[in-house]
Amino acid sequence: MQHKLLRLKKNEILRNMCAETNFLNDQLIQPIFITEDSVSKKIIPGIPDNYVLDVKSAIHQIKIDLKNNCRNFILFLVPSSKKNINFDLSFQTTTIKKIKSFFGDDIFLWADVCLCSITKHGHCCLFDKNKDIDLRNSLSSLSRIAVSYADAGLDGISPSDMMDGRTAIIRKSLDESNHEYIPIMSYSSKFASNFYGPFRFAADSKPTFGNRKQYQLDYRNKTDAIKASQRCCAEGADLLMVKPGMHSLDLIEPIKKKTDLMVGAYQVSGEYAGIALAAEKNLLNFNEALIESWHVMKRAGAQFIISYGARKFKELGLSGK
Repeated sequence: MQHKLLRLKKNEILRNMCAETNFLNDQLIQPIFITEDSVSKKIIPGIPDNYVLDVKSAIHQIKIDLKNNCRNFILFLVPSSKKNINFDLSFQTTTIKKIKSFFGDDIFLWADVCLCSITKHGHCCLFDKNKDIDLRNSLSSLSRIAVSYADAGLDGISPSDMMDGRTAIIRKSLDESNHEYIPIMSYSSKFASNFYGPFRFAADSKPTFGNRKQYQLDYRNKTDAIKASQRCCAEGADLLMVKPGMHSLDLIEPIKKKTDLMVGAYQVSGEYAGIALAAEKNLLNFNEALIESWHVMKRAGAQFIISYGARKFKELGLSGK
């Protein structure tokens, strides 16, 4: 698979995100949860200063974030109507269009590409009548979502489903749809973890049966985790990611060496909540602990960090643009 170096040079935010010699604000990515339901702001238990928002409130929040030197975002879009086939993506694409038309290139907008928030069963894939993974239809749906998001004006695609071959089909579909310069930031080494609880509440993505261990990585296995990132690299990913980030520090450098790609870390909701809840009990200083956690991930080799505290960059006194 040919890698296009120009994909990671398309604007200043993305270039800063990939700069190797400084800790810059654009190397922190702030998650944004947007729901189709008529709710302006819903609290997410455990992760303070993060909410499930409607589109209007999300635009207002991004305005505030921009004033605080936060301009790199990843969207999690939660429609009110869920299906297991023939997905209606009108809410998602309309939301992306509204945000990008309002902010333009002042922000870089990634979006999570998965099926868990749009399916009735809450899984990251589709199943056949025997409840076995229907890989062909899963990949077809994921590639359709990615192209629809790109058509709507999204800046970058971030697939998180962990299906075999999903990066390849998304890359192929994007290229064939004249989106060859849209980068793919792949959740390349994603574990079936206990640390996703607050996220699943926010994204309305808790499975209604079983669990995700038949497609997400076993946290006991390092070899498979490295192979998963090598797979995404071979299939055309531009950036790789480990998740949960604070519990995958040992993987970052080996993945970088095996793939020669930049590797980021997702400080997931349970990891972030652990810091926040300890601070509530006066067991630590929240801001200082948050900064420490980021520097530990950077020390381990993380090129970028997805964190629910990215919008606190200015408040934390970190310098660098």
